[in-house]
Amino acid sequence: MSGNLDIVPLRSFVAVADCGSFQRAATSLHLTQGAVSQHVRRLEETLGRSLVERHGRGSRFTPDGETLLGHARRILHVHDETLRALSVEPDQTLVIGSTEHAAAQLLPELATALTATITDYRIRFRIDRGAQLRSQLGDGRVDLALLIGPPDEPDARTVGELELTWYAAPGWQRPGRGQPIPIAAFDAPCALRTRALETLAASGVAAEVGAEAAHLAGVQAAVRAGLGIGLMATLGQCPEGLVAREDLPAAHPLPLSLSPRRGLPAGLADATAASLTRLLATTPTPLLGAA
Repeated sequence: MSGNLDIVPLRSFVAVADCGSFQRAATSLHLTQGAVSQHVRRLEETLGRSLVERHGRGSRFTPDGETLLGHARRILHVHDETLRALSVEPDQTLVIGSTEHAAAQLLPELATALTATITDYRIRFRIDRGAQLRSQLGDGRVDLALLIGPPDEPDARTVGELELTWYAAPGWQRPGRGQPIPIAAFDAPCALRTRALETLAASGVAAEVGAEAAHLAGVQAAVRAGLGIGLMATLGQCPEGLVAREDLPAAHPLPLSLSPRRGLPAGLADATAASLTRLLATTPTPLLGAA
């Protein structure tokens, strides 16, 4: 038998029945409606049959859905009963998503601070692009998302600012007069990419994207290879093999925001935000010209 019924989709499926709708089920599980719908579709793909069908303005279970519902309740009952019998406590894990910028410098300090502050939770991090983190926040896979840019969600807040520094390979020379400066940047959309281009344009400096990468390591490799300059948030620590450039127009800092998932206890978001604000306030300024 090749099929496998996961516990999380089954719990969403039963919640739809108990709550009477996908939206109310999502609210009870602290997920988005889209996440609950995705869980049901995953079950349908595993079983190879439809479980929910349209009915007027709403929806209802198909005969196969009703059959699965009875089994799902028993599976969840045995699952939860087994955990209780073995005295297994619920997994208290706080998952914090972050973009790559300054992660190597900021996240270890944040983990240390939160471990001392939030003693009932294990702290786990996920590093990804901003768009992916927003999606994971919506479906409950990430509890808090640390994103570059102003808050764009009702419960999001600004926790500080990231100083931005231009970096280049040690032997990199600016192009001759009238030639655009090549930039190594993240794939669009990216707040740093936009800030880099806008900063140079505002100073009348012609620029073009000469190298693109999906991840920070790729951007730094392109800069190290002399393919262009890169605007980065490194919390004062110069990346290996690069030099900071002070002969380019200074870029304004970018705000760093923290967004919680729906239903996350406010105390967890408050403690994380406070720790981040303290860390960013004590971060050294960029070391211009450092190797």
